[in-house]
Amino acid sequence: MANYLVTGGAGFIGSNLTNFLAKENHVVVVDDLSMGKMENLDLSANIEFIKGSVIDVTLMRNLFKEKEFDYIFHLAAIASVADSVKNPVQTHQVNFDAVFHLLELTKKYQKMFKRFVFSSSAAVYGDEGTLPKQEESVIRPLTPYAIDKFAAEKFVLVYNNLYEVPASAVRFFNVYGPKQNPSSPYSGVISIMMDCFDKLKGNLDAKFTLFGDGQQSRDFVFVEDVIQALLLVAKSSATFGEVYNVGIGQATTLLKLIRIIENHFGIKLPIIYKEARLGDIKESFADISKLQEVGYKPKNTVSEGMKKYIEYLQKRV
Repeated sequence: MANYLVTGGAGFIGSNLTNFLAKENHVVVVDDLSMGKMENLDLSANIEFIKGSVIDVTLMRNLFKEKEFDYIFHLAAIASVADSVKNPVQTHQVNFDAVFHLLELTKKYQKMFKRFVFSSSAAVYGDEGTLPKQEESVIRPLTPYAIDKFAAEKFVLVYNNLYEVPASAVRFFNVYGPKQNPSSPYSGVISIMMDCFDKLKGNLDAKFTLFGDGQQSRDFVFVEDVIQALLLVAKSSATFGEVYNVGIGQATTLLKLIRIIENHFGIKLPIIYKEARLGDIKESFADISKLQEVGYKPKNTVSEGMKKYIEYLQKRV
């Protein structure tokens, strides 16, 4: 059994990763439950849960002194771009300072360590118009969230190159799937849509607010494919000191996404159109060729991923 640390391991992506790893490995989860939920975890003897924040330096230092990890997946973050605009100082503490401290602790205490994988975001690209987004595309972060993600990402790679801390970074595009919380202000557009459809199925009133004309597009990637990408990056000898886009390499407009979900449910979604929001990016999708070079093969189209997500939601009812 390998030993893993997953920060933010009770959150959306973190819990999916933790539950997958814990089938055959020991996983320590650090999560303050500000966004994550205990019920997201398939609790077993292989999962050791620690309620706490990654900005608690004493907590993290003691943990790194006491335990030897083979792999660290750092997913804990303030995930809301809007919150980062409202609270840039707190965002910086979580999304940058904590990363810096974890790298230092890894360098000091983890001697038989295999990989530190940092979760960054496609938000770092900002509104630069070239498509698809390549890892070497122009970086134009527009918010405190995006700035901190990019700065932390660069420190991760520097620690690999200068201090021999084996590390890599990934840039998530629009991830969706089981464990997303539609009532959360941090939630992605898909889980908000799914909540509307769920209410409509129960004969409740629900309308989806669409900002703009619906032709804005995103690279929607199912969480199972994200887990595949994380593990490939963590275990490949070719990924040290590198950053990788994680998507499916295809753009889907919001209107097309709505039609896909409508077809799965057999329900028409009432839409309220509003003016596009200032700063919203019109189009974004990933060039995933670099990740494909280390064996990545996204297994789910948006339609296939949505089918799995809907089946998951229906089983919960």
